[in-house]
Amino acid sequence: MVLTKTAKNDESVCTMFGSRYVRTTLPKYEIGENSIPKDAAFQIIKDELMLDGNPRLNLASFVTTWMEPECDKLIMDSINKNYVDMDEYPVTTEFQNRCVNIIARLFNAPLKESETAVGVGTVGSSEAIMLAGLAFKRKWQNRRKAEGKPYDKPNIVTGANVQVCWEKFARYFEVELKEVKLSEGYYVMDPDKAAEMVDENTICVAAILGSTLNGEFEDVKRLNDLLVKKNEETGWNTPIHVDAASGGFIAPFIYPELEWDFRLPLVKSINVSGHKYGLVYAGIGWVVWRASEDLPEELIFHINYLGSDQPTFTLNFSKGSSQIIAQYYQLIRLGFEGYKNVMENCIENMVVLKEGIEKTERFNIVSKDQGVPVVAFSLKDHSFHNEFEISEMLRRFGWIVPAYTMPADAQHITVLRVVIREDFSRTLAERLVADISKVLHELDTLPSKISKKMGIEGIADNVKEKKMEKEVLMEVIVGWRKFVKDRKKMNGVC
Repeated sequence: MVLTKTAKNDESVCTMFGSRYVRTTLPKYEIGENSIPKDAAFQIIKDELMLDGNPRLNLASFVTTWMEPECDKLIMDSINKNYVDMDEYPVTTEFQNRCVNIIARLFNAPLKESETAVGVGTVGSSEAIMLAGLAFKRKWQNRRKAEGKPYDKPNIVTGANVQVCWEKFARYFEVELKEVKLSEGYYVMDPDKAAEMVDENTICVAAILGSTLNGEFEDVKRLNDLLVKKNEETGWNTPIHVDAASGGFIAPFIYPELEWDFRLPLVKSINVSGHKYGLVYAGIGWVVWRASEDLPEELIFHINYLGSDQPTFTLNFSKGSSQIIAQYYQLIRLGFEGYKNVMENCIENMVVLKEGIEKTERFNIVSKDQGVPVVAFSLKDHSFHNEFEISEMLRRFGWIVPAYTMPADAQHITVLRVVIREDFSRTLAERLVADISKVLHELDTLPSKISKKMGIEGIADNVKEKKMEKEVLMEVIVGWRKFVKDRKKMNGVC
């Protein structure tokens, strides 16, 4: 009989979970000395990623989490294309140009039949807003120089509800951010107050079509009318930029009569996120201008390829082509009819969720019926528990539902928010309502967690007699934030 011996260090006879690679701790913050097999690297990473949340149950995000398999294949087939290599990939460049023209016309840009729209694809609305802001700043500076006036103190007027990218723009490019404060029950920019804050140094007023906080559309037409009158009185010619990151792919299909876009004369540029309700995975945004004169020529770089001139205006250089191709796929695949169907489904599921939450009789609905399909809601009674606890307990069911406070001067209001995306079905809406009811029932059987953690057990009865209700709520919010922050420190999360 022939006996065969196997070497103890022969990894080929072991299963992945029987190999040394899952028994040995790999360095996490410095590169390892030796290579490891590809299947081991794959399994180690895949195992850790299991601890991430489920993207489709991430109701905090506006970003698309599902696309058709055919589009997934197109994305993978073009994953190795660098968009900036226009010589090598002229068709991809042409796809971007087609998307820009489709979107500009969707936003009613005043273009002739054969006229080419002015716009560019970006990695998201943040870059798009930076580019639009730079155009406004440069045009304002050029006008002030020509008039012999100071041009060193530009400002921009927004609501306090704007996304953080506006604050980044202001800080990075040295522009004063003048914010219109919010108030209880009114969580978007008041156009009358915004118009009052405009002065000769205002490069533009930014209006939001779909607030991140509650999905509400701001009144762009009212703002336009007020600024038209003020411009006539002052000669300042203050323009408007519309941040339609969330609402740009909703309003044209659901609210076609709503005037918010280039139908209004002072709207000079609009940004929209392709990776939100444009129905493309994360990494694509768009900015379009009303006309070529609204984008100063000195900001545009020109590249010659295949015998033609290719203007380019971006903050990035290299970027992938996949999302541009995916956006073009969605535009030709769905068409107006398809986008309208998707958005109508989102609105219908939003109504189902809203009505289910209202039936609990425990919440006030903060979101509006007209706007982005979002349900934002807050507890009627904060005596014993708050929205942060509900958010935390819903994670046990797999749901990621954010809880947050409103900006100034409504920071005493705390809300939960659910974003209704294309892949959030009626069944999931009904299931979420059932799970919220379970959480409420469980909280009712528990002592006040906030009071224990903060050491203020008598907050419901004693403190209310001494302080205003808003002060009590702010104390609870600050205490809860401190508790969450301390716990994160204990978990080593930075």
